[in-house]
Amino acid sequence: MHTDSYRQKGMRKVLVKLLKEKGIKDERVLRAIATVPRHLFFEKMFLEHAYQDKAFPIGEGQTISQPYTVAYQTELLQLNSNDKVLEIGTGSGYQCCVLLEITPHVYTIEYNEVLFRKALQFFEKTGLRPHTYLGDGSEGLPVEAPFDKILVTAGAPVIPKSLLAQLKIGGALVIPVGDEQSQKMVRVVRETPDEFTREVFDSFKFVPLLGKSGWNK
Repeated sequence: MHTDSYRQKGMRKVLVKLLKEKGIKDERVLRAIATVPRHLFFEKMFLEHAYQDKAFPIGEGQTISQPYTVAYQTELLQLNSNDKVLEIGTGSGYQCCVLLEITPHVYTIEYNEVLFRKALQFFEKTGLRPHTYLGDGSEGLPVEAPFDKILVTAGAPVIPKSLLAQLKIGGALVIPVGDEQSQKMVRVVRETPDEFTREVFDSFKFVPLLGKSGWNK
């Protein structure tokens, strides 16, 4: 495990300044980005990439998301400190750590067993306690539903009905939806048991959401 030096803390301050310039306004999100040591998710030889605003490969065909993307999705969730959140796609664990800075009630599910085991080791080493699951995140996590907020960190062809069903009334789902080349960020709010409102935001490019309600591969 790497240390967290004054230099690296300073680099996070610079990153936060950049995110503000790009339009991120939620102070809780900015504080979380300033707090979580992103370099801990990088191999030592790649540390110089940790505080650049870009995605980076983490193996298994997956990436650690661009800091701006993490901040953008987290801001759209409009998190409260007591929200129960489901993250679909644990990946490196970085997004999960950002969520944990805002609410302790984070449930995260990963499709890829190699990445799941690696993230689990990271959480254990750092003393973090998200509720971790290995499985098909495209189907959500019915055993722990309902959730105040659901965040999907992979591109989906459609919005899975199973995820909508696991939202509390007033709860929100943030998910990138589109083809495998480009997706629009979508926020869906459950207004009543049968009524949902949908907002469409900017375009992004995510790795595909795998599973029964995602891309079947």
